Amino acid sequence: MSKGPKPEKDPYRCSECGWTSAKWMGRCGECQVWGSVEEVAAPKRLSLVPGSVTRAASPIGDVDLSSAAARSTGVSELDRVLGGGLVPGAAILLAGEPGVGKSTLLLTVAAKSAARGIRALYVSGEESASQIRLRAERIGSVDPLLWIAAENDLGATISHIDAVKPDLLIIDSIQTMSSSAADGASGGVTQVREVAAALIRIAKERDMTLLLVGHVTKDGSIAGPRLLEHIVDVVLQFEGERHSRLRLIRATKNRFGASDEVGCFDLHDGGIESVADPTGLFTTRHTEPVPGTCVTVTLEGRRPLLAEIQALVGQGRDNDYGNARRVTSGLDSARTSMTLAVLELRANIRIAGRDVYAATVGGMKMTEPAADLALALAVASAAKGLALPSDLVAIGEVGLAGEIRKVSGVQRRLAEASRLGFKRALVPLGSDVKIDGFEIVEVSRLDQALARVKISGE
Repeated sequence: MSKGPKPEKDPYRCSECGWTSAKWMGRCGECQVWGSVEEVAAPKRLSLVPGSVTRAASPIGDVDLSSAAARSTGVSELDRVLGGGLVPGAAILLAGEPGVGKSTLLLTVAAKSAARGIRALYVSGEESASQIRLRAERIGSVDPLLWIAAENDLGATISHIDAVKPDLLIIDSIQTMSSSAADGASGGVTQVREVAAALIRIAKERDMTLLLVGHVTKDGSIAGPRLLEHIVDVVLQFEGERHSRLRLIRATKNRFGASDEVGCFDLHDGGIESVADPTGLFTTRHTEPVPGTCVTVTLEGRRPLLAEIQALVGQGRDNDYGNARRVTSGLDSARTSMTLAVLELRANIRIAGRDVYAATVGGMKMTEPAADLALALAVASAAKGLALPSDLVAIGEVGLAGEIRKVSGVQRRLAEASRLGFKRALVPLGSDVKIDGFEIVEVSRLDQALARVKISGE
């Protein structure tokens, strides 16, 4: 007696997070959402037919590179992050919070590309064609080679692609697109995966650059299946405070360039513009020295940026019982807590029982350890009420034993600080950097660094 085909494993899937189960459940076992587990159709098995390969294999030395040359977007900071521009056949995912300026940036890119002779098709599933035209008029992004369409269906989008034959395709956003060949509602795991895979396949076949807009979840991660980040060539994160004009684009994955590069933009009523020298946005020049401020130099990709850290330390309360507040903005809270503990135990700066507030200027987010020394000096300065020299920068990682560890790129960091008028620096011992007219002091421990700026513990 012959056995029938083996049933598919885990035929039920959560439409929110992609979790699978062998049986139906009212609540997802992963994301705990009610009513999101649905039965999915068995995937179609593809059979390999002899002669079905469309492109023959060739030696790597014979591959033509002319068709893969990057084309400038017309937006210099985006070109920097992408590694030169838009590569034909590349799939790029741009994710960010609502209202951060994703649509404005991509509409600007589409118009500037069209002005360079690159036919662009902008497909929006969130706005009508008239709404897109209104924004394009406001930011000056109208060009005869820029085509727009308001569609939510994949089949209709492919028809537009066949009719326009664009060199650049922008989908805003991938979560609003749906395909009749896939199960579930638009934005679900199955729909996002199938639509993205179909568009990427078309882009590769036609050497068409594909730009996908992606939504983010509450914690800032890209919504949808993680598979989406794996199948695209470039993943960009668009960041910015709602109450600030500054916007940053970070490359978290890039097959055509550095994956740690950052681009700076200024978002205003007239559109979005590149900021070639954003250093002044992250520092404040005080007329007189103010306790609780210290400047450091952070490396964003290969670009050194000066950033100011500000700290405020409360007076403390006798009946506090260890419930002092620790509030950070733009800094990693866990690393800040460790730096405060080292500052008290290794440098005798009393922090226990006192509220500590630490923040960066301009909404900049700093996560690299090279800012530890500047944070420690800013907090110590605020705790003692003693101002640091206004022409001082501090660079170094603080260890739990109170040592100052070396960091990378000290030469580039200090060269940028010297260019902007700073005259002295505290750096880790062994950095071995010399700059004419610049006083460089090497320190090995945190208490030694505090002594150099005339701040001593109790």
